[in-house]
Parts: sequence; structure tokens; C-alpha cells
Amino acid sequence: MSETSPRLFIVSPHFDDAVFSCGALLAAHPDAAVCTVFAAPPEQCMHTEWDEKAGFANAHEAVRERTLEDDRALEVLDAIPLRMPFRDSQYADSPSISQMAIALEETIYRSTANTLLMPLGLHHDDHARVFEACCEILPRLSHLDWFGYEEAIHRRTPGAVQARLADLAQRGIVATPATPDAGHTIDVQRRSQLKREAVNAYASQLRAFGAGNYDDVFAIERYWQLSVGRRHAKK
Repeated sequence: MSETSPRLFIVSPHFDDAVFSCGALLAAHPDAAVCTVFAAPPEQCMHTEWDEKAGFANAHEAVRERTLEDDRALEVLDAIPLRMPFRDSQYADSPSISQMAIALEETIYRSTANTLLMPLGLHHDDHARVFEACCEILPRLSHLDWFGYEEAIHRRTPGAVQARLADLAQRGIVATPATPDAGHTIDVQRRSQLKREAVNAYASQLRAFGAGNYDDVFAIERYWQLSVGRRHAKK
């Protein structure tokens, strides 16, 4: 990677979100870091409806296999996996926003990233919580280049993107349509091919979504550059 290319750090709520939403961008940036926030199994073995739909007998089996799927997907894209010790909401665990923000900030500091991508926090409660944690640290790390990505599948929820953009404005965060520099390391067709291969590594999640319900992951990726502006005064 050239010295002028951005070193990407992508915050992914779950194992598949970064690849589903930013896979083509990852394909253009070898050695990008993908930090999965909710990557830990529950303390007690349990069953959830989503894990059952994905084909798993219990949560421990699900997290173990999903981690392997993530390893395979990120290997296709030459990305570096980072995993945080938090559990997603289906396992009835609720780390505080501050806990997640502190852990994320420490992980970012230990990386060599200069370009950070965070989810817009669309539709899914876990995504919204990760979004809140990122918003907490964004002003403190405003010297870095920040982008929000529209989460594939969830961005199809009517009004979700528009509501988030309005919310960002109220927070004093300016959102401008933009895409991190993709460089010239790989052509568009090859990026698309690699993304499709990486997406297919998440076999359990595609099974849970069901045929025809995840086509959006192959649509054009959309990003918003984020910068700290002036908070709107309340009337």
C-alpha cells in the first residue's frame, strides 16, 4: 500500500457488517483493520431464534462458527480481524456506551489507522449502540478522517438514513456524501468479485436472512464523510 493511501479501520457491530457494507472498499485496501464489537459468546449456553435460523444448536456453536466464517471472509480481502469482548443483544448482555467507547478508542490508538469508518446505526439496536459509542469518541479523534457507512440490508428500512442524517446534524456532526480514496490497487470488477466471495463466506448469516433478502449487500456501497461542525441551536 502506498504511503498516501488511507489506512482503514472499520468498526463492525457484528461479524458480517463490515464486509456486507464495505467489502468492495476493503478489497481495494489490503491490511485494513476490521474491529468487530460484539464478538464474544454468552457466559451461559443458550438458544436464540436468530442462531436457530442460522442453523446452530446453541449460542456457543454460533459464535465459534461465525468467528471462523469471519476469518475466511477477511482472509479473502486481506483484512486484519480485531475482536472486542462484548456480546450482542440477543444474548441479553448490554455493555454501556461508555464501556464500548473506551475500548474502541484504546483499540484505535493501538492501530496505525488514519481513516475510520463507523456504522450509521440503522434499524438494529446493536448498530445504534455502536454508533453512539463512535459518536462519543469522534470529537476526541477529529484529527482522523471519519466516514459513516450505510449498513447493507438495514439501510433499506424506509426513512432510516434520512432520520440518521438529521440526527447527526443535531449532534453538530456534518455528513457529506463521499467515499474514502480507493486508490488504484484493484479494478472495480475485481473488487466486486472479491466482495462476493467474502460475503459468501458468511454462509450461516445468508441462511438466516433467507434467499432474496440479502441482495442489498451487492448493491453500491454508500458512505458519508463526517466532521465535527457547529451544533444547531434549539429554538
